[in-house]
Amino acid sequence: MSVGFYLDQDRCAGCRACQVACKDKNRLDVGILYRTAQTYSVGSFPDVACYSYSESCNHCDDPICLHNCPTGAIYKAPDGTVIQDPSMCVGCRMCVMSCPYGHPKFIAAEGVSGKCDGCYGLRQEGSLPACVAGCPNRALDFGEISELEKKYGSLDRGSIAVLPSPDLTHPNVLIKAKEAAFAGDWREVTW
Repeated sequence: MSVGFYLDQDRCAGCRACQVACKDKNRLDVGILYRTAQTYSVGSFPDVACYSYSESCNHCDDPICLHNCPTGAIYKAPDGTVIQDPSMCVGCRMCVMSCPYGHPKFIAAEGVSGKCDGCYGLRQEGSLPACVAGCPNRALDFGEISELEKKYGSLDRGSIAVLPSPDLTHPNVLIKAKEAAFAGDWREVTW
């Protein structure tokens, strides 16, 4: 079984409500984010386009962070969620250095790493992940990948230009991508 996120770039405005909801739910310190939302522009005047991408852990089928964790602090739950147990983390940062997406984060104040767990505890209680529930445009969803594909159709599995090759880890992310997201001349828009 594989679980993961769905993102509709036609609906994502880059407002960062998902980022704030995640930060609040996880009570993360300043500078630590398990979910980020960025906006990118492509092309040159007068043919310019933009898109936003909200990203967090992709709960990969072949997570490099899990394979490189020397203590077993990162494991897969029965539903396929990639989870990190901070009580087993020794702060070596192998997961941080290994993830091609840059998702596990080192939390210096605690001396351990942490990452998105898809709000595993909330989902066990029947709730949505905080980022999904917090998105005002309903651009995000989470669930079993096969169910998301039934609901939204067969979509891009993480091959947009701002991401590394999906062949590295087989990420569980479905993206209803804008055409601009495949252009290689992307630039991050800073606010």
